[in-house]
Amino acid sequence: MANIFTRTANGVMDWVNERAPAMMPAYRKHMTEYYAPKNFNLWYYFGSLALLVLVNQIVTGIFLTMHFKPSAAEAFSSVEYIMRDVEWGWLIRYMHSTGASMFFIVVYLHMFRGLMYGSYQKPRELVWILGMLIYLVLMAEAFMGYVLPWGQMSFWGAKVIISLFGAIPVIGNGLTEWIMGDYLPGDATLNRFFALHVIALPLVLLLLVVLHLGALHEVGSNNPDGVEIKKGPKGNRWDPNKPTDGIPFHPYYTVKDLFGVGFFLILCAFVIFFAPAFGGWFLEHDNFTEANRLVTPEHIKPVWYYTPYYAMLRVIPHKLSGVIVMFAAIAVLFLVPWLDKSPVKSHRYRGWMTKLMLGLLAVCFLWLGKIGAGPGTDPVETIIGRVLTFLYFVFFITMPLWTKFDKTKPVPQRVTMHD
Repeated sequence: MANIFTRTANGVMDWVNERAPAMMPAYRKHMTEYYAPKNFNLWYYFGSLALLVLVNQIVTGIFLTMHFKPSAAEAFSSVEYIMRDVEWGWLIRYMHSTGASMFFIVVYLHMFRGLMYGSYQKPRELVWILGMLIYLVLMAEAFMGYVLPWGQMSFWGAKVIISLFGAIPVIGNGLTEWIMGDYLPGDATLNRFFALHVIALPLVLLLLVVLHLGALHEVGSNNPDGVEIKKGPKGNRWDPNKPTDGIPFHPYYTVKDLFGVGFFLILCAFVIFFAPAFGGWFLEHDNFTEANRLVTPEHIKPVWYYTPYYAMLRVIPHKLSGVIVMFAAIAVLFLVPWLDKSPVKSHRYRGWMTKLMLGLLAVCFLWLGKIGAGPGTDPVETIIGRVLTFLYFVFFITMPLWTKFDKTKPVPQRVTMHD
């Protein structure tokens, strides 16, 4: 039986290779002949998990579009129809909503790993830039998807966020009306957001992911030691011309990633089946009420993955200045490869300054997220938010200094296997 299966599989592969001879070399280049450092640790799960969640979002999104109606009169009721009357519709909807939050969790951890191990340094600047473009498109994609259910927070969140463009001098008001297609979010807003969310932005996202992976595989993956395995000794039991400290991505890391996928899916299943709203963090309670332009929610706030930037916007008293600070907080991430002046990539071999500043950045981001999710009425919290915003930018503005003067340890010539 096994021989029959093997012969059938080989026959199919031969048939495909005769008609598409470039497919197998491409597969080998990016899978079996792509050698990754053999010392990857827990932090290297999140890239593959982000790809898994992207597939989940596309597949579940396709099924949701079969029943969703992008109009102000029917959007909310169509979501209710999916939840109550479509067979397994509730599961598809919760898989999609939970997947959105999980997407940002793994992306934020993936980005922080890049900062820890210097994965943006030469020759991986383009990999980082493409990753940041993915992050930017992902934020736009998630925002437009958040508006579609047309609940109270969807409507008012759209109104608040789109109205930020009104702070731009001269063209602000006209730009705001152009984005909404009306004076208030309505049918025109829903239709264009639906088109962008379902067609345009996913295509851009997929293209950027392919470019991100292609750029990564051209220069090779970084590792916890920050050592370039291509420059190390050659020769291993698979190929005498490949790095000694590298192992084939497939099957070794695909199997390793499957273990992470299993654990990750268990966590996702727990959320989906037992706490899909996650205490109001993944699905806000106000969004279970249909949008009403005559009733303003008590506290208008975005979903959790935008709250750090929303806090920066809110704690700045001048509207235009707040908008500039909010967008600058994202834009500065693109400059990291040129702000870091350290000769050492990984934080393992840097001094206390790097560890302190990385910890400071993480604390600022998480604390700002908490402030952005709150009502914003506490004056003490506002002052704290301003201090945290200042410290967030201090991390990047002073990066050329503390990375240059921070003491470093000798970097090993080859990768190490310690944790």
